Amino acid sequence: MSAGGEYPLLGTESVFTGRVISLHRDRVQMSDGSVAEREVVDHPGAVGVLALDDDGTILLVNQYRHPIRARLDELPAGLLDVEGEPALLAAQRELAEEAGVTASDWHVLVDLLTSPGMSNEAIRLFLARGLAPVPDAERFQPEHEELTLTVHRVPLAEAVRRVYAGELTNAAAVAGVLAASHASATGWLGLRPPDSRWPARPGH
Repeated sequence: MSAGGEYPLLGTESVFTGRVISLHRDRVQMSDGSVAEREVVDHPGAVGVLALDDDGTILLVNQYRHPIRARLDELPAGLLDVEGEPALLAAQRELAEEAGVTASDWHVLVDLLTSPGMSNEAIRLFLARGLAPVPDAERFQPEHEELTLTVHRVPLAEAVRRVYAGELTNAAAVAGVLAASHASATGWLGLRPPDSRWPARPGH
């Protein structure tokens, strides 16, 4: 990822600071020497988990997403909003909290820049296998949108079909499903260790 190169940053100002995201405005010198303003959404980053059972089914969560006023099937996922928390630990926590599952085998599946034209948001998707249920006494108590979150299992092949049919549209879920399908077909070759470097993670 380029650090700027022919587009020097001339100045920046804060526009808005919210609970999760903030907005700043940059003055950037273009390659022809002109100066342009670019508004950038700052995001803490996120992790997601493609949890795959031995029988070839994956875990999807379904929850309400207010910006689009609809419920979506998604991968278990969450923000990197704990200072200094490793991405793998965050993914393990989210899988346990949202899906009630732990996993013994972890790899990096794919890294995404979700909307680089307007935001620095990055998400790392992990492949988790060797699944086991979280004991009832250790289950997470949900709040807000997670109060109505549901979990269901779908064969990986069916999830791929749903992607191409336009029925599964969450960007991270689409990328994770297609990446897992390809990785499975190639014998899981080329997957990275779960603690692999992640230069695009915001703040790192």
